[in-house]
Amino acid sequence: MRACEQKLYNTARMLLPCQADCEDAVQEALFKAWARLDSLRDTGRFEAWLMRILIDECKMLLRRRRAHRESALTGAEEDFRVPDAPPGAEEMRAALRALEEKYRLPLLLHLAEGFEVVEVARMLRLSQGAVKWRIHKGRQLLRAALEQEVRI
Repeated sequence: MRACEQKLYNTARMLLPCQADCEDAVQEALFKAWARLDSLRDTGRFEAWLMRILIDECKMLLRRRRAHRESALTGAEEDFRVPDAPPGAEEMRAALRALEEKYRLPLLLHLAEGFEVVEVARMLRLSQGAVKWRIHKGRQLLRAALEQEVRI
């Protein structure tokens, strides 16, 4: 369960800018999964099912934060640096966050979390072809953003 929890946290960290929100999203996803465990039809797909719950929770948190930010129009930005992160990790996170969600999610789930294309397709409710294309396009966009960062 610890390995699964770490995967969830890593995924949330790529989707959400604030560490506290990541922790909240993982905790809420685990709680919702526990409450809905009887709705899981195929226990072999538990991890993909749980990841789908987390992604939905992250999206909901982002919507809430956006609505709150728009209404408040104030607040300080949190420092997103991770103390023990390797050189370039923050640039990579920033480049990933800058990608449109439709490219970022498949790329993150497949490359960073190691899910197969078919699992990513189920999680995101897309065809396998669409997932493959979005991973390909996401890589291109990410590479271009990182090359641009190096030039600056």
